[in-house]
Amino acid sequence: QLPLVESGGGLVQSGGSLKLSCAASGLSLDTYAIAWFRQAPGTEREGISCISNHRDETDYLESVKGRFAISRDSATNTVYLQMNSLKPEDTAIYSCAADRGPVCPYYRESYWGDYWGQGTQVTVSS
Repeated sequence: QLPLVESGGGLVQSGGSLKLSCAASGLSLDTYAIAWFRQAPGTEREGISCISNHRDETDYLESVKGRFAISRDSATNTVYLQMNSLKPEDTAIYSCAADRGPVCPYYRESYWGDYWGQGTQVTVSS
């Protein structure tokens, strides 16, 4: 069983909403910083949001600030990414990553070395 599994992706119209989940098994997400990354076709993967393992401080890429919200649910051992007002340029594969270090709000992929999920596709139609 994979340690991190994303779900919640899909096809949505521009202006719509999706809520992504990053569910953990075999590890307690409370002790990890969690980040969401995305990769659109032909582009490099970019970090868009993270939540720290210190006071659950959050950070957002400027282009998603005010539209996306990251949260942690200790009871379900899941981190969520609520995505509102979606735009076609949000279309990408979204992946979550976990690391026990103080790596949020830094999005260099090498910093997030502990666990990665396999990703979930988000497609926003115009």
